[in-house]
Amino acid sequence: MQSLPESVTAYIHKRRLLKAGDRVGTAVSGGADSVALLRLLLELRKQLGIVLSVVHFNHKLRGADSDADEHFVAELARRHKLELHADSTDVAAFALKRHLSLETAAREARYEFFRRLLRGGRVNRIATAHTLDDQAETVLLRIMRGAGTRGLAGIYPQLSVEGSQFSVIRPLLGTRRKDLEAYLRELGQDWREDASNRDLRHARNRIRHGILPRMERNLNPLVREALAETAEIARAEEEYWEQEVTKVLPAPIRPTLKLTTLRGLPLAMQRRVIRLIAESVGIRLEFRHVEEILQLASGESAALPKDWLASRKKDELRFEHCAEKKRTDYEYSLPVPGAVDVPETGSRFESVLISEKGAYNPDHLLNRTALRDELCVRNWRPGDRFWPPHTKAEKKIKELLQERHLTGAEKTGWPVVVSGSAIVWVRGFAVPRALRAESKTNQAVLIREIPLNSRTEPL
Repeated sequence: MQSLPESVTAYIHKRRLLKAGDRVGTAVSGGADSVALLRLLLELRKQLGIVLSVVHFNHKLRGADSDADEHFVAELARRHKLELHADSTDVAAFALKRHLSLETAAREARYEFFRRLLRGGRVNRIATAHTLDDQAETVLLRIMRGAGTRGLAGIYPQLSVEGSQFSVIRPLLGTRRKDLEAYLRELGQDWREDASNRDLRHARNRIRHGILPRMERNLNPLVREALAETAEIARAEEEYWEQEVTKVLPAPIRPTLKLTTLRGLPLAMQRRVIRLIAESVGIRLEFRHVEEILQLASGESAALPKDWLASRKKDELRFEHCAEKKRTDYEYSLPVPGAVDVPETGSRFESVLISEKGAYNPDHLLNRTALRDELCVRNWRPGDRFWPPHTKAEKKIKELLQERHLTGAEKTGWPVVVSGSAIVWVRGFAVPRALRAESKTNQAVLIREIPLNSRTEPL
């Protein structure tokens, strides 16, 4: 049976993650996974022929605890006589400025720091401590959000940055978290614990501490390995299909396509070709967008994200930007519970947790468990759909607003609230029946819009 250093070495060689002479910055947060990665690479650096340093990014999200993490990592680097590359950003302020969730803002800020280090030539590889457990959690999250094979591919062992010369590598993707902690205990190496990793308001933590353990007990004791294997299979599928699609759409990709070319392809290839054309003009399509495009009849068009249209004209499929609309889009994060001011609508949006539901119209209450911890308030976009109660099917929001005779700027800026990719609230409409809080639900969420010049007491 291989020791942990031997299995990590085998994974590095199999994936060709490192070569002799690489300058490797090890991203260390202070947690068990990243500290174990550093200790493993310290043990293996002579064998691998690499030059090692430490990379730490302080997100400034946990006050004194964040600063204590930085001090811990700096001391670890000093003890092992390694160069330290450190930086920090007020991620909360960054998220507010960019209208991003904290998780997305933290990742963007962190990876921008990585890119600066790589571009500056200080390192040519940055190793992060993503584990097999992280892979399993990611795949399960994406399954629940309706991912295709690209999403099921999960976390890639290597991510090219600024071309193939530089990359972020994940040497621990084949390693369980519990094995890393056991390795640190054997070394007598301590680590820092991040209390936010136990916060069950975050979907990943609910999967990590609740759903996956129950699946292991009741369904498959090797469910994490099975999910990681699914990612492995999906990555190979994606690599194959990427090569095949380039045979159909050689560079440069144009936003037009002969329908005779499309019809001659298998359905799986048709879907990929349409997605690739869309990506070439800067838009990412959901499954329903692709299906609408495939079903277009002559003279019809389908509304796509970012004011794009796909239309069929004679024997040609065209992607065109609706420049004449000149939309002014807005987007703000709305925590649950919490509030956000939206100047574009002249109002404040609040998400309020409701325990005593009897005093409220049930048509206005959302099931708390069906929502993410952070929602998004934005104006509706072309292609958006919503399913009002008492109707047989979902409808395009454009059609719902037309039925109410809304026009001009008022129509363009009409607000919606989104959870993930699902629109859960539209101004002036009751919540969808499938998302409504039932009487047996312990807690519900009320979305309310209040003019900015008025004041209300919190519930």
